Amino acid sequence: MINTDAEPKVNILKGSSISEQERTWEPSSSTHLFSRINSKMTTPTECLHCMKSVYGKEYTVKNDEAYCIPCYNLLFSSICEKCKGTIGYNSRDFSYKDLHWHDDCFKCAKCNRSLMEKPFAVKDKVLLCTACYTNEHSSKCFQCKKIIMPGSRRIEFRGNEWHASCFICQSCGQPMGKNPVMTKDSKNYCVPCFEKHFAPFCKSCEKVVSVGGMTFHNKPWHKDCFLCSRCKKKLYGENFFSRDDDPFCQDCYADLYALKCDACDKPITALGNPQYVTFQERQWHSDCFRCGKCNASLVGQGFLTHQDTILCQECGSNPESEI
Repeated sequence: MINTDAEPKVNILKGSSISEQERTWEPSSSTHLFSRINSKMTTPTECLHCMKSVYGKEYTVKNDEAYCIPCYNLLFSSICEKCKGTIGYNSRDFSYKDLHWHDDCFKCAKCNRSLMEKPFAVKDKVLLCTACYTNEHSSKCFQCKKIIMPGSRRIEFRGNEWHASCFICQSCGQPMGKNPVMTKDSKNYCVPCFEKHFAPFCKSCEKVVSVGGMTFHNKPWHKDCFLCSRCKKKLYGENFFSRDDDPFCQDCYADLYALKCDACDKPITALGNPQYVTFQERQWHSDCFRCGKCNASLVGQGFLTHQDTILCQECGSNPESEI
């Protein structure tokens, strides 16, 4: 009878894919040790699974029961994640979580270097050394295009990442860290440099318009500085008029510059109904241009005048008509 004192299988303690934690080597709970039958146990004669005799053959014992080697491999041995072969009773089993490898298969899938007693990562069930994992899966700096190593300080801005030392103002070269950043033509600037080189100046207060500005007649304004030139009412988001490049609210413009309707004495402006009728230096809203006697609309019609009154032809030609 032959019985082996085989080496115990080897497991790696569970750990995260990329970390600085130490990994130690010891048998796991899944490791099945091969030992000689002790003197207190009756010498087995057959395999518990296939019931074939193990007399004069190599066998192993699990939970005080004997198994021939083929049955033991079938029932208890793991499958190597790389070569898909059985990890036999006399082979070392390198395991990580629910994955297993032969010792010869426990290598980086990229550089093929052995990972025994070395830090490693598992990505989609593929073994990688830390260097290959970093090169394949770590972020690259938007500025220098080099890898941002895990654990190093990085800056995220508008969907891209930088080394903290690479995230600098394109003008003065100073690191910007978490300070406000201004962007122009895909380049980043600190606020002072951006204002110095690119920012427009408000036509009203002559200060930099960095955010929240607007344009009027191709001139930049702060929204809060865009006021009626007469009453100083805020005009942003409101209807307004301009005269000689100056903005005015509706009331001020109508009071200062708009024509007055001869009928209702209200201003004729471009808002509401902008159509109007003019006759001998007099103006009317088109809705107000009516016969002074019968109130019929005279827009597009012939009319007569009597002193300051306009009349339709019927009322104006009737000598008995009273105005």
